[in-house]
Amino acid sequence: MKRTFILSLTLGLSSIAFAQNNKTITVKNPSAVSRTELISIPYATFEKHFELKKNVFTIVDSKDKAELAYQLEKLGQPTPQNVLIQVSIAPKSALTFGVTGNNPKTVTTKTFARYVPERKDDFAWENDIAAFRAYGKALEGSSEDAQGFDFWSKRTNDLIIDEWYKTGDYHADHGKGLDYYSVGQTLGVGDATPFIDQQVVYHKHYRQYEVLDNGPLRTTFKLIYEPENVKGQHIQVEKTVSLDAGSQLNKIRYAIKNTTSSNTPVVVGLAKRKEDKPQLLNDTKNGILAYWEPAEGDKITGTAVILPNKVKYVFKDSPKQFLLATTVKNNSPLTYFAGAAFNKAGKITSFDQWQSYIKEFRNNLNQPLTIKYSK
Repeated sequence: MKRTFILSLTLGLSSIAFAQNNKTITVKNPSAVSRTELISIPYATFEKHFELKKNVFTIVDSKDKAELAYQLEKLGQPTPQNVLIQVSIAPKSALTFGVTGNNPKTVTTKTFARYVPERKDDFAWENDIAAFRAYGKALEGSSEDAQGFDFWSKRTNDLIIDEWYKTGDYHADHGKGLDYYSVGQTLGVGDATPFIDQQVVYHKHYRQYEVLDNGPLRTTFKLIYEPENVKGQHIQVEKTVSLDAGSQLNKIRYAIKNTTSSNTPVVVGLAKRKEDKPQLLNDTKNGILAYWEPAEGDKITGTAVILPNKVKYVFKDSPKQFLLATTVKNNSPLTYFAGAAFNKAGKITSFDQWQSYIKEFRNNLNQPLTIKYSK
């Protein structure tokens, strides 16, 4: 009897908390496919709409009263800048949610990044389905030196960066995947670099990093490169990378400051393997480059780059990598998407599936979820 009373009281308080503000937000999916992704609402707008008194609250589906996972995105600032909400919406459908004053459930951490001083200044990041790394100063000039972004072929939803670096045994698959992707002297999985006099020019590795947000649903960080003279061009590069839970692709903001010129030729690239007829989707109309690498035993990696619709570029097929050549102006960063998939993870196991994933990702960018505030 006592337990029933407590439960009734709890439900009653929840209803009261919800009734304090009957305003809602409706998210619509204009596309013909189911969508599970993060929506971003400016925190100031969210706070004003729901008349929040504190930044602790629960977001509740108005239909079934299910709690929605969210993250307060700070972007390196002391206070929240955006509310990131994980939504799942059927094709041509909508989801409406409100807010209660209850404490939210703990959200499982699905994204993570960190500096790895114990492995020659690596910077590694991951979500629940993919992992990546960038190389730091300590690797320069060594026998292991490589250039672009690396991909770790995980096949688990667990976060594995700390575990794999602790053991150091990540070149063999012990059930969670492995590191077998080869970067070498290429841009690896969608990195970018200057392209001076029609030549790929690699600058030094990153020197500083800044983690702006570290999960649970989105991780964002910045890699900062020191000022450098690159074939007569005085440049400094910053790369800001975001990775959302459940996504195969990173969002990359490539900013370059050139004190010699107002703009800089650059390339975004994917490492290429030795084969006569590569499985490649080169869709210049939609800014898509997707590659399905040849198998190494039972292991296959798919890589991809998606450029913005308005970016003009030229595709170049070089011996070691596929390149997308464009120009980046000072104070006007290039923002694009790049990432990879591992066949043994089970989600994407063929070139057809990889093409479908990338095309759908592109279509979703073209048809973003819409947000409407109730009055």
